[in-house]
Amino acid sequence: MDGTVAAVFGFVYFGMILGRIPGLALDRTGIALLGAIFLLATGKLQPEDAWRSIDVPTIALLLGLMVVSAQFRLGGFYAHLTRRLGAMEVSPALFLALLILCAGFLSALLANDIVCLAMTPVLVEGCARRGLDPVPFLLALACAANVGSAATLIGNPQNMLIGQTLKLSFAAYLFDAAIPVLLGLAAVWWVIHQKARGNWYRETPVPMIEAPPFNAWQTGKGLVVLTVLIALFLFSRLPRDVLALAAAGWLLSSRRMASRKILGLVDWQLLVLFSGLFIVNHVLAASGMLAGIMSALRSAGINIHNPGWLFAVTVFLSNLVSNVPATMLLLPAAVHPMAGPILALASTLAGNLFIVGSIANIIVIEQARSLDIHIRWSDHARIGIPVTLISLAFAAAWLWLRSAAG
Repeated sequence: MDGTVAAVFGFVYFGMILGRIPGLALDRTGIALLGAIFLLATGKLQPEDAWRSIDVPTIALLLGLMVVSAQFRLGGFYAHLTRRLGAMEVSPALFLALLILCAGFLSALLANDIVCLAMTPVLVEGCARRGLDPVPFLLALACAANVGSAATLIGNPQNMLIGQTLKLSFAAYLFDAAIPVLLGLAAVWWVIHQKARGNWYRETPVPMIEAPPFNAWQTGKGLVVLTVLIALFLFSRLPRDVLALAAAGWLLSSRRMASRKILGLVDWQLLVLFSGLFIVNHVLAASGMLAGIMSALRSAGINIHNPGWLFAVTVFLSNLVSNVPATMLLLPAAVHPMAGPILALASTLAGNLFIVGSIANIIVIEQARSLDIHIRWSDHARIGIPVTLISLAFAAAWLWLRSAAG
């Protein structure tokens, strides 16, 4: 065992668990990057090997889709839709259902983190105007965004990675994921409705929200690009990363919307996190340590090549180190025909268990706090734990049926 590689791996994944390193102002992105830099500086990896270890198609797909999502945000689409929902004269239960459907659908096609980032403040505003307690609806937004993003191979970063690495069919994965996702969204509504029934209302000061004004032209342009992109993903064999970059290039070629504004909404931190983890995991595999870890697990009776164990370990690791690092670690074991859907569904649906299990959860909680709406760990757990257990049970049963039928 190489002591330096083992130490860097421990440092990076300990940081993934905590989200930071005590005594240092490093977040997960900084930790992954520092680990990669240390491996280069100590000669454990040559610069050219570091570049080759980065999965460029995955990075390109992420970048392209982030630009597409930024188009909708700058066009005021998210804020406009949320305000329209909030203005509808419907019961709280129906408003909750419509919010869950919209958040789930948007998160399946656009980055779920961006959906939460754009919709949270406007949702608080809408609830305050109606005299509704924002907390159940904010939790619904976070849970629905996580569940909905599991429906496609572009709904969240880990699904993009899984789809690109395992060369999964967009349409075939959609067929595998659609039923558990729809049932999962229904579970979100049922759990929150049961918890909030009779306690929908609470007086909340109406916050002053600054959101981009709705621009029908820019939103329409984004809708056309997204529709064409999804159609090509479904019915063509062209590389998804190239298609996403082509869509981004077309949107950047605008006479009115400055490319600086669009690129300013790209999550460069996430791209750096991916790159750093690609490098660290490559060195781990090349050193033989990853194979040694797999062998030790098999000796303990845990064979993650088995679909059942892969599902269980994915759920556990996704809540321990977060879903993207967990997915990267487990991809080498994805040899079963159903391994792709197992990894994607288990890692994504597990994100609702605790606040730190998903970036979408953290975004909603932090944005709500900035508007003086405080959601405690216990508030989230009362919703997140049953939602996670029910949605994972649906997914496990459906994947078992699909595997048995195949």
